[in-house]
Amino acid sequence: MAADNAKSHAIGSYTAPSVAPELGKEQRRRIFRRFITNTGVVAGSVILLIIIVLSLFPELFATHDPYLIDVASRFQKPNAEHLFGTDNFGRDVWSRVVYGVKISAEVGFAVSIGSSILGLIIGLYASYYRTLDHLFMRISDGLMAFPGILLALAIMAMLGPSIRNLVICLIAVITPHVARVIRSTALIIREQTYIEAMKALGASSTRILWGHIALNSISNLIVQASFIFVEAIIVEAALSFLGAGVPLPTPSLGNMLIDGKMYIFNSWWMTAFPGAAILVLALAFNLFGDGLRDFLDPHTTAKK
Repeated sequence: MAADNAKSHAIGSYTAPSVAPELGKEQRRRIFRRFITNTGVVAGSVILLIIIVLSLFPELFATHDPYLIDVASRFQKPNAEHLFGTDNFGRDVWSRVVYGVKISAEVGFAVSIGSSILGLIIGLYASYYRTLDHLFMRISDGLMAFPGILLALAIMAMLGPSIRNLVICLIAVITPHVARVIRSTALIIREQTYIEAMKALGASSTRILWGHIALNSISNLIVQASFIFVEAIIVEAALSFLGAGVPLPTPSLGNMLIDGKMYIFNSWWMTAFPGAAILVLALAFNLFGDGLRDFLDPHTTAKK
């Protein structure tokens, strides 16, 4: 009997290590298959990769100096030398769109990261401490009571037009929305049985908040960040169009739209191409965010 038990233990100890890696490989294959079959994530990821390359190396794609004024070349239609034509100062529209995408991407990424971090901190502590909940949520309610574009205009009027001030302004406008989303997610997680068990075992509040509630809220935060990027570039373009965003003559997409509005009937390319760039940016991150939400949704995972 002892020999049989020893043999069975030996067999068990021999087979377990060989099965576990196989399960891990199969799980990774399943996740990879789900990723590549998710059209939204794949399409958004491809466009996102192109945007990142443009943002990091705009000088490789720009054919002219985006600030160079050439009065003799004003209002040229799209041609071999100027792919997107020239504007009212003779500047190359294609080069300005490339650098405009760079600025929009920088603002979008900065606002996404900043508002996500602040929203995560505020939402977590608001969900766990009742006193902080009343304080943070009332401040958030006050900020969210104003239309976002009006609040952004008011803040920019106080700070003055610059890219740094624009990022600060957009973080202040968007953070309350992120905090609300994280708070609602964290409230659900806080009521789970394993959280109650950890409290009973004497786990510290910091460990519970950051070791468990925060980690389980990350998937929602990542999806939210992709939509924040879209909102940031649209608001940035709107503020620049109104003259309260990126200061002239910086080639922002919003600045290009305001330059072209006076000539929209005679020089349509001055507004069409910057507008198309904003549309592509928004579409890419909406596709990526929708697909990522489906990919990370546990109910979708269970069905597949």
